[in-house]
Amino acid sequence: MSGDYLERILNARVYDVAQETPLEFAPNLSARLNNRVLLKREDMQSVFSFKLRGAYNKMAQLSPEILAQGVIAASAGNHAQGVALGAKRLGTTAIIVMPVTTPQVKIDAVRSRGGEVVLHGDTYDDAYAHARQLEAEKGLTFVHPFDDPDVIAGQGTIGMEILRQYQQPIHAVFVAIGGGGLISGIASYIKRLRPETKIIGVEPVDADAMTQSLKAGHRIKLPNVGLFADGVAVREVGVETFRLCQQYVDEMILVDTDDICAAIKDVFEDTRSILEPAGALAIAAIKAYVEREQIVDQTLVGIACGANMNFDRLRFVAERAELGERREAIFAVTIPEERGSLRKFCDLLGRRNITEFNYRIADEAIAHIFVGMQVSGRSDAAQMVTTFEANGFKTIDLTDDELTKLHLRHMVGGRSPLAEHELLYRFEFPERPGALIKFLTSMRPDWNISLFHYRNHGADYGRIVLGVQVPPDEMNDWQAFLDSIGYRYWDENQNPAYKLFLA
Repeated sequence: MSGDYLERILNARVYDVAQETPLEFAPNLSARLNNRVLLKREDMQSVFSFKLRGAYNKMAQLSPEILAQGVIAASAGNHAQGVALGAKRLGTTAIIVMPVTTPQVKIDAVRSRGGEVVLHGDTYDDAYAHARQLEAEKGLTFVHPFDDPDVIAGQGTIGMEILRQYQQPIHAVFVAIGGGGLISGIASYIKRLRPETKIIGVEPVDADAMTQSLKAGHRIKLPNVGLFADGVAVREVGVETFRLCQQYVDEMILVDTDDICAAIKDVFEDTRSILEPAGALAIAAIKAYVEREQIVDQTLVGIACGANMNFDRLRFVAERAELGERREAIFAVTIPEERGSLRKFCDLLGRRNITEFNYRIADEAIAHIFVGMQVSGRSDAAQMVTTFEANGFKTIDLTDDELTKLHLRHMVGGRSPLAEHELLYRFEFPERPGALIKFLTSMRPDWNISLFHYRNHGADYGRIVLGVQVPPDEMNDWQAFLDSIGYRYWDENQNPAYKLFLA
């Protein structure tokens, strides 16, 4: 089949709408990592993403009669814009089914490129099912976002360009994976001509469908996916893309939200461009790979695959980038409630830059301090824990604790003797008008809310931490509520930070 794909890629029609994007040297990142880091700048396409390559190639291969009947796609973002633009260039109509939770900026972008938008359902799966129904009813051709040989071949032209643009040895190419179309195309080309070059797939830790599938030897469907890197938030990879990844992908790397935010900052510092979270996955993985393998003087290529970033999300990205760079650490420190203890603790901090400091008396014997500080890396943070403990201050490193980073750092100091039978849960829900009120009104009115924190992060989703007083004999009712609400949730009742500062 590799021969088939090599031929498909060489004959792919993409340059009517796509440009050959630069393969740029990233000087700051390269210097820091002691390797040559090259960024394939697919964020510079007219739709700020690679997606128009595959979408256009698929449509360009259709017969004039079939094309004239129109095309349809399901997408919440970049694929939608690629299909709309391609259809307009080819003189046909495109219907794009998008979830009702899609931000207005993405809806407007599709309409501005000539696409007809149909809003349906809360998730991509809902939109996909509706698009397939409309496809049958209206006699349209469905343009799949990843699981189609012509789409895969269109994305494969990126691999062709990389080998043409850089003709010296390449140690590894890092590619974000959602459904797998991008990496399947790139790998099918590069592995045929340069089999020694590693192809490394990258997924977020909370959207790792390909990683799990490759381990299992068959496709795994995730019950849910994280929403931060929405461009790769796919619950199940494609049939054909899975087959190609089994054949060509050397390994998978998982990165978390903080790693992604730090990578967005890294690319900004080198290019003054702002990638979307999915677009920065490859760069985050390059950093993790170099740290793990301790390689030097190698050439590493990262696909900067998209830049459709909502401006309002930048606040969240900036907050988390320092944590992703391991430049900030967060600690809970317990000190004796006695004269001189706080002074002694401050002396241990020395001249470090403190990013956050919350002090709360716990009882007559001890006090708890919540402190954030700049560090030079994980080993530096570990050394601070050792220093605090050696001086008699019990310390918990909370740097990787989601509850702390999302909520507790904004609301430390909320103990209450009145919060009897309190349960603490985190929730994530689609962000749209009325969603928060719907959540609150769906709970039983006799359950008292004892703690609540919500902050709009300018994203497609909202996050809540909720303390609610549920009598022990009503726990079955509470579980029934959790099962019916339909939102992702996390039980945080055993979280050490909650126990120290709020319980």
